[in-house]
Amino acid sequence: MISSETMKLNLSLKATQLKNVAGAFKGKSDPFAVVTLLANNREAKPRILGKTEVIKNSLDPDWVTTFTIDYELGQPVNVLVKIFDEVRKGENKSMGSAVFDIGAILGSKGSTKAKRMQDGKGTLFARVEEYKGDGRKLKLKMSGLKFKNLDGFFNKSDPFYELMKRDHGLRGSEWNVVHRSSYIKDNLNPNWDLEYIDLDILCNGNLDEIFVFSVYDHESSGKHELMGQFETSVNGLIQAKQSPGIQIMKNGKATGTVVVHVAEVVGSESALNENNPRALYEKVPDLVQSMSNVRLEPSAPPLPKPIAVHGKATFADYIRGGCEINLCVAIDFTGSNGDPRQPGTLHYFHPDGQLNDYEKAIRAIGSILANFDSDQKFPVMGFGAKYGGVVRHCFQCGPTEEVDGVQGILDAYRQTFQSGLVMSGPTVFTEVIETAAARALSSQERAKSLGKQKYTVLLILTDGAVSDVNATARCLDAIDESPLSIVIVGLGNADFSGMQFLDDRAGDIDITQFVEFEKHKHNSSSLTSATLDEIPNQLERYFQRHNIMPNPPIVVEEDEIVVQAEEEEIDLTIDFSEDGNVAVGKTSSGVFIPSGAY
Repeated sequence: MISSETMKLNLSLKATQLKNVAGAFKGKSDPFAVVTLLANNREAKPRILGKTEVIKNSLDPDWVTTFTIDYELGQPVNVLVKIFDEVRKGENKSMGSAVFDIGAILGSKGSTKAKRMQDGKGTLFARVEEYKGDGRKLKLKMSGLKFKNLDGFFNKSDPFYELMKRDHGLRGSEWNVVHRSSYIKDNLNPNWDLEYIDLDILCNGNLDEIFVFSVYDHESSGKHELMGQFETSVNGLIQAKQSPGIQIMKNGKATGTVVVHVAEVVGSESALNENNPRALYEKVPDLVQSMSNVRLEPSAPPLPKPIAVHGKATFADYIRGGCEINLCVAIDFTGSNGDPRQPGTLHYFHPDGQLNDYEKAIRAIGSILANFDSDQKFPVMGFGAKYGGVVRHCFQCGPTEEVDGVQGILDAYRQTFQSGLVMSGPTVFTEVIETAAARALSSQERAKSLGKQKYTVLLILTDGAVSDVNATARCLDAIDESPLSIVIVGLGNADFSGMQFLDDRAGDIDITQFVEFEKHKHNSSSLTSATLDEIPNQLERYFQRHNIMPNPPIVVEEDEIVVQAEEEEIDLTIDFSEDGNVAVGKTSSGVFIPSGAY
């Protein structure tokens, strides 16, 4: 058995067309966002992850601050993003809110989602990418020399610098600000503070990756003026220590020089032990919370390259490169489930709409895996029933070969009982496993011919152990090189020792996971965590065994992103202290029930 490691994902945010709530004759709002990790059950408590910097005078903020979130495939993770207009002498004003499912963001095209916000006009965009930081930081100390003045005869410019990294996401291939310095007032020879910059955030840990260094003249209006810029890398800055400096350019002309005094890569421990109040690197210092985010288009930006993976390629790398996870469902219709017309049996349909255990498992697991399948088309199979007096160990459920969405799976399951079947036996998995493996291979081959990638998860729902464990084990050995994971959920109180053998059996390739539903009957998150936690490692191992690297991150244009309406109102208030700290209000519940919960 292979346990899935928790993924660390960086969440970044931007908003467009916010409603101005500053009031008459007060200019535009100064928005910032507060991000809260929501509780998914009544016993848990919401937890504030932090807040972004303030973007002054902007209704289209693109925040620099990111938030690192732990994510496991089987655990629903939802965050509430609330936007406020900063009021210096008074109460901050709400500008809107939205809830995002982190798994849904990761599985969407470009790992980006957009929602129309509650409580106000505007659209909020959220993007995630895997954080692979190893604690290394760029220790950086720079100054400027003889910058061209942009403030006329009686004033001097107030220079600050920004570092911009190439990302694939909100506007396709774009340059996004990942670090911003404080500004130095009235100084054409600025001496900036020593900085510690996370290398994963700056350059994905690649010391040769190009980023853009830009110098601006700070303006209180938020419309900062470009003074000059250049392209470089971490290694380029390290080498520049031995030179007189690097010229900044604007419109093809030199407008000053940046001198690099310190540029070296240090470990996290070194940074923590430095006697410097900024050694714990904060990407957005308090001194510059009022700065706006300025987006630039460098001249002749390079085209996206195939993804360069530093270290082992991960599940998130494959998903961001467009790999889709197809879900197949196989349902046990053997007689041991009991007469479905009798209350208390496993296939009984409650007249009040309450879900039976089969339906609970389908909805909980299907709702998570559906995030990673763009067309939402799922084949549903049955086994263990007679048609025309003949026992069928693999047959189609529902009127179509594939159904639409998780609700389509539930509908096909119910429709099967109207198809004239006779519940029978024995319990045989081999045919549905072989059928799913063939589909998985065919799907991956078609995807490969188009430069894409597909992986399949077969969910088998059964009330008893297989009739021939050894035959099932041989079948698994025969198909274990398929792009396929098999999740078996045992329902009811049968003896499942033979099923556990299939999970625990020795073998070079592990593609099977068995879970007893009864142990997780009252907690859907516990069920999905237990059933899905091995899939990321199984997907990685399949592609790496076959020397298939992740595709480049999917490029998605902003106008391609479907903006969803925000429907969920969350009972959560945010309290602000005088020093700017934030906390969950005492009267808030902050509970969010995921769509697949039971």
